[in-house]
Amino acid sequence: MADDEAKKAKQADIERKRAEVRKRMEEASKAKKAKKGFMTPERKKKLRLLLRKKAAEELKKEQERKAAERRRIIEQRCGKPRDLQSANEAELQTLCQSFWKRISELEGDKFDLEYQGRLKQFEISDLNAQVNDSRGKFVKPTLKKVSKYENKFAKLQKKAAEFNFRNQLKVVKKKEFTLEDEEKEKKPDWSKNKGDAKAEA
Repeated sequence: MADDEAKKAKQADIERKRAEVRKRMEEASKAKKAKKGFMTPERKKKLRLLLRKKAAEELKKEQERKAAERRRIIEQRCGKPRDLQSANEAELQTLCQSFWKRISELEGDKFDLEYQGRLKQFEISDLNAQVNDSRGKFVKPTLKKVSKYENKFAKLQKKAAEFNFRNQLKVVKKKEFTLEDEEKEKKPDWSKNKGDAKAEA
């Protein structure tokens, strides 16, 4: 009897421990599900779609805002678009003249600004040189990279060109361009008469 009771008590104790372990595991799995359950794959997918939609809307609004700003700046700088279809020749000429005047003014302003930029750059480099001199530092000027063999190559190319030029010259026969032979062959009339006169004398 005592053995049966001991076995039952032992069995009950094992069952109780199993129940406790089961309960703990269920609570842990519930906790995990509670953590995971909020962001399910379906919810993640929906959230991604909503974020993409929102980003697309924001991008579209930004593009519209930039286009409106661009139109505003163009109207401010160039004026409102004119109706060229119904304009006559005089109106077109005045319009062209006003545009030409505006372009020439802008080109002048551009030249002035570029000149001022160059002056400022020169002043900056001059001030940098003065600062370096006052600190006792000497900044090496940037030197051009020059090849050692450049002059030799130039000389060789020059010689090659001269050599080719000499080879390409034609050999000229002297008989073709001599005047003496022609003079011997063809004597003028007065010299023939002289010769005849001497023979008669």
